[in-house]
Amino acid sequence: MPDFSSPLPAESRTRRNQLRRAMRQRRRALSAGSQRLAARQLTRKLAATLRIRRARRIALYLPADGEIDPRGLMQHAGFKRCVFLLPVLDPLRPGHLRFAPWQPGQPLAKNRFGIPEPHLRGPLAAAWALDVILMPLVAFDDAGNRLGMGGGFYDRTLADLPRRPKQPWLAGTAHRFQRVSRLETARWDKAMDCVITD
Repeated sequence: MPDFSSPLPAESRTRRNQLRRAMRQRRRALSAGSQRLAARQLTRKLAATLRIRRARRIALYLPADGEIDPRGLMQHAGFKRCVFLLPVLDPLRPGHLRFAPWQPGQPLAKNRFGIPEPHLRGPLAAAWALDVILMPLVAFDDAGNRLGMGGGFYDRTLADLPRRPKQPWLAGTAHRFQRVSRLETARWDKAMDCVITD
């Protein structure tokens, strides 16, 4: 298990935070029309991806802060038999996520960070029990490295996957402008299997 208490050098933290601020500002500056178009293009690409078409348990997220919206996949005709799940704070392991089944229209309640989660939760699933995890990101590079919001929830949640008998396919989703040539990574960063953009 990676040591999450060992910090990055100060210069690396500063550069990562500067990139995080710049990309978040650029995402938030997109118009509502641009976001809708990006979401439609993303849905087409997700639905055409073989690993996703074969999946039956798919985790996605509710977009915030200008994140690209993956929820169009839930309405796609080819995914009517899928179970879709949202990340929720793990009640037993602080700083980790589990995943709760959810469909549009089902109630949500804000967690302690103000992030909506399924209110009427079914059984919570561990990351390794899923087929695909669609993850939001702030920036990514061609090596599959992901810069998140900085809380480390996905990093901690995915850290023990190598010890599990089953591995979900990890797909980052992003606006194409969120690609950078190279990201500085920490020892605990888990690379994604792919990134799918608009």
